[in-house]
Amino acid sequence: MHVFAVWHRHGANWLNARISVGSREVTVDLERPISLAIDLDFSERQPRHFGAPLAISRPFAAPGFSGAVEQGASCNCQTITLIPHCNGTHTECVGHLTREPLDAHRVTPVGLLPALLISVEPVAAEVAGEGTDPAPQPGDFLITRRAIENRWPESAPFKASALVIRTLPNPLEKRHQDYTDKTPPYLSREAALMLTERGIEHLVVDLPSVDRSHDEGRLTVHRIFFGLSRTAVTIGQATRARSTITELAYVPDTAKDGPYLLALQVPALCGDAVPSRPLLYPLLLA
Repeated sequence: MHVFAVWHRHGANWLNARISVGSREVTVDLERPISLAIDLDFSERQPRHFGAPLAISRPFAAPGFSGAVEQGASCNCQTITLIPHCNGTHTECVGHLTREPLDAHRVTPVGLLPALLISVEPVAAEVAGEGTDPAPQPGDFLITRRAIENRWPESAPFKASALVIRTLPNPLEKRHQDYTDKTPPYLSREAALMLTERGIEHLVVDLPSVDRSHDEGRLTVHRIFFGLSRTAVTIGQATRARSTITELAYVPDTAKDGPYLLALQVPALCGDAVPSRPLLYPLLLA
């Protein structure tokens, strides 16, 4: 879907834009985007998944140079070590599952995406009436197709190509949750199929993974969303090779459910997953 904008400027600041999304015109507030990224503070508690080590930042030291002004260096120079899939908000691509490398930044859209934000309460797997492969374990909680459908707006100003899912409850603790010894909620197979049927190409969740943390390597929801069969391992076999999944986001309570424009900001780092900063831009319907 194409997004066309006419910008409005006040002094030195760009305030808003009148945007055509499909056949509908909306006004987007450019001054107050809502960041969905978790700040990765190397000196504080951090979100973490799959037992990965914490992300670290330390001064780069060389002979005659300490890398830290407080230690007498002329400037600060840091070495950062992290695992994008496990340390903080990240955006990933089909290359996560294929033999050939594919860089997430090469398929992440550079423009604004018509998006919906919905809040969903996970359902105990025993009563969900939905599943995945392998079958959910007792005590698991699912984001179900039914729950998503119940929260989907009856009317929207455009057909969304991106969906942001906020799971309830939504404590601030999520911003530095260690999921190592937990089984957080994850999407059912039926939910994943529904998203592809509705044309969602870019998914943002506040979960560490759309699949169960330990799922015997099946990655069922990833495979459905990227259009890969259970055994496919090449990019050419993917029917949705330009889709992206953003995980470990955090959606503040100040963001109300409804339509937005989404910007997926990612660095030009090579890899199937990269740290990211998704931004939601509020709309004023024209």
